[in-house]
Amino acid sequence: MTPPGPDEPIQVGPSSSARANARFEHVRDVAHGPVRTFHPRRSPLGAARTEALDELWPEYGFSVHDHAQGTAPLTADGTVDLVALFGRDAPVVLEIGSGMGEAVAAMAAVDPGRNYLAVEAHLPGIAHLLTLLETRGLTTVRVGHGDALDLVTTIAPESLDAVHVFFPDPWPKPKHHKRRIIAPDHVELLRSRLVHGGTLHCATDWEPYARQMLEVLDADPELVNPHDGFAPRPAHRPVTKFERRGLALGHEIFDIVVKRTQS
Repeated sequence: MTPPGPDEPIQVGPSSSARANARFEHVRDVAHGPVRTFHPRRSPLGAARTEALDELWPEYGFSVHDHAQGTAPLTADGTVDLVALFGRDAPVVLEIGSGMGEAVAAMAAVDPGRNYLAVEAHLPGIAHLLTLLETRGLTTVRVGHGDALDLVTTIAPESLDAVHVFFPDPWPKPKHHKRRIIAPDHVELLRSRLVHGGTLHCATDWEPYARQMLEVLDADPELVNPHDGFAPRPAHRPVTKFERRGLALGHEIFDIVVKRTQS
């Protein structure tokens, strides 16, 4: 089994690195049609990462678009069977945009009672995360390749214990703001998948985006902000490469933590 791409299976052997680096051209915005919420980067995988995908994908990986097309484990009502995906019944944390996987691997290591569902569009980061999972013996993480919003639409409402969105692309140009992952329609979708009392945790080092995030989240009537603004940096959120980069540039880090109302 090899990791599938958005439209067809990706052969990840050394002779097919060009195909393995294929990227999604579009992200489905539930309100506005196809919109990219991330830059479609093309980075070489290299021999070690290609080997990681070849060897570790069958154990940890799945294609988001296979889920959307109904070829992944499904429940009787046609939604993703999270119990079958993880091999156990436990609260699920969704991480959107896992980057190199540092955060989700660190959090899963100290939180074995929950399942972690990491979704990333770029294969080099996925390959690195797969290696982290294998070397650290982490069995409670599954890694999706593709568009997180497509996956969320196939997850049953009130199924997620938490959603993490750490350092998403800020899309700083005004004409690109529609591509931001924290936007009203996206937040409504994410919130609907949270259990009552579940948490949506966002972090960014781009202050204009942080303030827009806060505005969008505060406007949702079914989300409450226990901090009445930006949250103190939670001790459980690991410092990632992106955070270190922002700090090196003198950027302030902003955390926003909101909860779905109990009823």
